[in-house]
Amino acid sequence: MGELEGTNVPGDPSRMRISDADRHRVAEVLREAAGEGRLDLDELDERLELTFAAKTYADLVPITADLHAAHPAPSAPVPRAGGVPAVGHASSTAIMGECKRRGVWQVPAHHAAFSLMGSITLDLRQAVLSARETVINASAIMGDVKIIIPAHMHAVVDGTPIMGDYGQGKDKVAADLGPDSPTIRVRGLALMGSVQVVRLPPPGTPRRIMGTY
Repeated sequence: MGELEGTNVPGDPSRMRISDADRHRVAEVLREAAGEGRLDLDELDERLELTFAAKTYADLVPITADLHAAHPAPSAPVPRAGGVPAVGHASSTAIMGECKRRGVWQVPAHHAAFSLMGSITLDLRQAVLSARETVINASAIMGDVKIIIPAHMHAVVDGTPIMGDYGQGKDKVAADLGPDSPTIRVRGLALMGSVQVVRLPPPGTPRRIMGTY
């Protein structure tokens, strides 16, 4: 009886019981990681066993946490107008804290964002993209990741929410897409967290025009 009582802590959603569908979602994340070479077969088998033995959402956190906190080598600065290079960031991490990428900065073809009980903001409205198609691996565990894009960027959001939210937020400006629009692909996992992509007007736009956000 003591174990049953310990898994039902009032006000603590991490202690809520998970469903078979939740276990299968995490298993798919693990298989994808193995396919990318981030887990070997022994590790995959071990983590799958832990996944299907998990009882609560808290049990799933250590199984997936290290799969999303990737730290690629820093990107080389890219020259821009005026001769001042844009600083590159290949990853963004917030662990019980806050990380913001704003203004002019270089986004490599692949960027990793991981929030653990923290908050990340990736503002791409003035960013320098390194490729026509950019992949952002954005995952949040009891935290949030917000990706801000301008009207002309095309967003493809394909993440896995588990007792969380993963998708397109409420845009403050209409999409204005064309054949040359760059594509932002967002994928990852939201475990009791939130990952959202939202379109906003250019920085400095008066709030009376675009509304509050």
